[in-house]
Amino acid sequence: MRTKIVAGNWKMNKTLPEAIALIKEIDKKITPGTVEVIIAPSFVNLPEAVKLLQNSEIKVAAQNMHFAEKGAYTGEISAEMLQAIGINTVITGHSERRAYYNETDESLKLKAKKAYSAKMLNIFCVGEQLKDRKNGNHFNIVENQIKKALFELPGEAFEKIIIAYEPVWAIGTGETASPEQAQEMHAFIRKIINEKYGNEIADKIRILYGGSVKPGNAGKIFSQTDVDGGLIGGASLQADDFKAIVEAAKS
Repeated sequence: MRTKIVAGNWKMNKTLPEAIALIKEIDKKITPGTVEVIIAPSFVNLPEAVKLLQNSEIKVAAQNMHFAEKGAYTGEISAEMLQAIGINTVITGHSERRAYYNETDESLKLKAKKAYSAKMLNIFCVGEQLKDRKNGNHFNIVENQIKKALFELPGEAFEKIIIAYEPVWAIGTGETASPEQAQEMHAFIRKIINEKYGNEIADKIRILYGGSVKPGNAGKIFSQTDVDGGLIGGASLQADDFKAIVEAAKS
């Protein structure tokens, strides 16, 4: 039985005072229980988030990291820097990083290897653009993203990998993949992992759905056999909405 995860990606939102207020509200209102709950504030708010949640079941993640240990990479953050402040979970390959900052399968392969060597939990994002969905190329896109970035890793690495499927056309648009579309892609992802690493690893890996998940649709999406929770954007910025989504994952 896979434990469901609800992870909130705050993106470039919340000043430090705003983040502190939201973290306190989330910690007060949300009891993870049978669901793993993760929040990913911006880099500047991470130390305070770790401090505020040090006695909580809610975990803190970073939204990105560099693949190098250190060096002349202005503006970047290393795995070692994150771990030094108590962060052991990172989101990599988000569609916005791919689209706006030219992240490639090659650079994401390096990040995946770094996360593995650093023993960090890696929430690895995949997903297709609208044109790929309309052209019927969505399966090929997602398969290539996974194979090129992750398939040089040993099977044991997948104990620390969570895949987040985010149809790009459903992020921040108000559009959402139907529960059936989400299930179809999640089952496909599990199938290609099975083909490479075997059923035991494929059955254990958790696959999240990310794409305009809200309190009103979370229950139906999370009820699908191969959907193991969600990577939540806008709705994670409201404590009551985030709580409702966590409760939907418990059902």
